[in-house]
Amino acid sequence: MNRRSLLLSLPAALGCAGLAAHAQAKLKIVASFSILADFVREVAGDAAEVTALVGPDQDAHSFEPAPSDARALSGADVVVLNGLGFEGWLDRLVRSSGFKGKRIVATDGVKTRRSAATGGGRGGGHNHSHGGTDPHVWQDPGRVLTMVRNIASGLAAADVGRASIYARNGDAYLARLAELDGWISGQIATVPAGRRKIITSHDAFGYFEDRYGVDFRAPRGVNMEAEPSAADLARLIREIRREKIKIVFMENISDPRMMEQLARESGAQMGGRLYSDALSRADGPAPTYLAMMRYNVARLRDAMIAE
Repeated sequence: MNRRSLLLSLPAALGCAGLAAHAQAKLKIVASFSILADFVREVAGDAAEVTALVGPDQDAHSFEPAPSDARALSGADVVVLNGLGFEGWLDRLVRSSGFKGKRIVATDGVKTRRSAATGGGRGGGHNHSHGGTDPHVWQDPGRVLTMVRNIASGLAAADVGRASIYARNGDAYLARLAELDGWISGQIATVPAGRRKIITSHDAFGYFEDRYGVDFRAPRGVNMEAEPSAADLARLIREIRREKIKIVFMENISDPRMMEQLARESGAQMGGRLYSDALSRADGPAPTYLAMMRYNVARLRDAMIAE
């Protein structure tokens, strides 16, 4: 090739290189909270950069966005949210950030359940609900299947060139979720039906209860913001004593003092920490959804069969 031909070919070559680099740019995705971000990472793999607004061990109910969260959204291609009223702060944040990308609601089409009671959680609590719908869908791996399919199809629509990657990763994760579901059923089956009773901080485990037949009770309803009354706590303490529930659990997003009071006044023991609305940090026992569920179930199983 002579010098003139080489010079003529350079702009076209550089243009193609620029297009290739642009085509390979990773999708920028913001997920509302850590558990949802883990689903997204499983589906996206290396094809995207995923950020969680509400991080590990943080409570999405009481989250207060910072300017950095608005900046993260303003530069994102996709935002993924749980929906069902779980992120009451997110619509305002999206508007203020000027976000113009694609919005994926992971719970679209998921069969939902009503909150345990309009007056609060099982065994007491406060008058709060997300429009009467329990948003904690991720506590049932069977329903997570629909969430993952929604994420995979949403990402494919936002990034058509990598649609096959999202479909392949999504299918692989669905298989792991189905395996998890079977494992949980097997673990719960080792516990006599009459002993499947658990006390937790707030009413986050209703979907788990419906799927696996464990009776969860809590002093708070589906949200962590309001405190239960003294009468609600006294009622729950009487139930713990009457039904000989031996262990109560706190959650990683909650102050342990109320559960410590329940344990002290009822004669039950503290069973450690469950992960309800947030993952643990990377060095903790629940850095992914699959690890979280396996960790929780092992703690619940041991508590329910304790003599």
